[in-house]
Amino acid sequence: MSERYSLAIKDLPPEERPRERLSKHGPEALSTPELLAILLRTGTARESALDVAEGIVGQLGGLRRLADASIEQLSQIRGVGVVKAIEIRAAVELGKRISAFTEEARPVIRCPADVSQLVMSELRHESREQFKVLLLDTRNQVKRVSTISVGSLTESIVHPREVFLEAIRHSSAALIAVHNHPSGDPTPSPEDVQVTQRLCEAGRVVGIELLDHVVIGDGRYVSLKERGLF
Repeated sequence: MSERYSLAIKDLPPEERPRERLSKHGPEALSTPELLAILLRTGTARESALDVAEGIVGQLGGLRRLADASIEQLSQIRGVGVVKAIEIRAAVELGKRISAFTEEARPVIRCPADVSQLVMSELRHESREQFKVLLLDTRNQVKRVSTISVGSLTESIVHPREVFLEAIRHSSAALIAVHNHPSGDPTPSPEDVQVTQRLCEAGRVVGIELLDHVVIGDGRYVSLKERGLF
């Protein structure tokens, strides 16, 4: 370990301390361990908060694994504990939600790439399948992003009743279905196609059009509409 990380943060020159660096240069200038160190605030008797943060990133194997890490996994890392693990998980979740959606500037969906841009950062790291719907107004602006189910995507879990109840509740003009494949491969499965066809039929009945179903992988996506699968 370098000499820098063997020192307590208070012993570092002011221009090298994470809080001071963030205040002067902005969060973009800080490394992942430095940002984590600010969240951690304190280290242990033998390690600074920077040392602990370095250990978290190194032990988990990078930022993506940090996004996936459970409270139990984090709390078992030396210098973390349950309280700090909960704070890290809360920060990760806030980051996901902020990057996915803001009320102030409602995104407009014009194509599958717009869907990917809205939800990719949140869903690409999920270890379980999440089925969401983007509820749209008459101008294809996103009114709300709702989670319908978490788990394997099957007809019994993703029922049209639940999907369109949410759409009706929020007076949606149309909707787009989206879910992730934890494997990272967004190729639609037969179950994906079956669920999409059922949703499309139900949409015709209730008068709320299913515009698309987008499957999210790790940095990739597939539109079932573009594939002509419904």
